[in-house]
Amino acid sequence: MANLFGGLMGNYSEVTIPELMNQYGAYLMPQEEIQMGFKLIRDAFIITDDRLILIDHQGVTGKKTRVASIHLSSIYEVTMETGGTGFDDCEVTLHYITSPYHKSNNLQTAFYKFEFGKKFNVQPLYTALVSISNDNYKRLNS
Repeated sequence: MANLFGGLMGNYSEVTIPELMNQYGAYLMPQEEIQMGFKLIRDAFIITDDRLILIDHQGVTGKKTRVASIHLSSIYEVTMETGGTGFDDCEVTLHYITSPYHKSNNLQTAFYKFEFGKKFNVQPLYTALVSISNDNYKRLNS
């Protein structure tokens, strides 16, 4: 019941890897492995060893599905906000490069925000993403 309430409030909750494989395994590339994943009622995001997969089920029935990818090598900044008192939620925001060439003069970027319930421990997710971001920052600026 808490997961449903969290979903209705717009918060992601963690899902097991076997459940993610069963439901979203068809979206994986050959040899790609799921590291962790989260679900928000019908929508989900999955972190693999190569990319972040965003799954957005649309419409009343949810049969129409939009699948997008953010390559882990394009993430250059990650921020975290923990929940406070009251109705504050936890957030992880990642900034990533959308240009096909990461070292171009006309760099294009975007960001994506994930919201979790205030009791969800976002620290492990933040640490994993900020480690990727740090490696990318060094690679891009070397």
